[in-house]
Amino acid sequence: MRFQALIRTHHITSRKKVTALKRAADTHQCFVLLRSGGCPGIMYVEGKEQTNVESWVAVVRKLRYKDFQLVGRPGVITPEGQQDILPDVQEGLSEVESVKEFGDWCQKRGIWSWWRKSMGYA
Repeated sequence: MRFQALIRTHHITSRKKVTALKRAADTHQCFVLLRSGGCPGIMYVEGKEQTNVESWVAVVRKLRYKDFQLVGRPGVITPEGQQDILPDVQEGLSEVESVKEFGDWCQKRGIWSWWRKSMGYA
């Protein structure tokens, strides 16, 4: 069983804050995907324990991002379609430059409908 959360912010441009997010991902043993560089800023976190995901979200909250919104509260991942079990992702932080890339990754991961609903697109 794996857990996930989704955060939307105004933007993610501070490299200092991204470094703090990477450090938190390593500390709390989570995988993090960021959409950085412009509006909106999107952060997806996934971990094996709900407490790890919640701890990472707490770190983000303390960084005081403009327009911080926890749009996908920490919870169990329910894969869509044919995927009964999601393969593990490597812990750490990855970045994409566009919302389209972020959505494509979510679709491949089997969480596209959840992501669209959380973002308010569906």
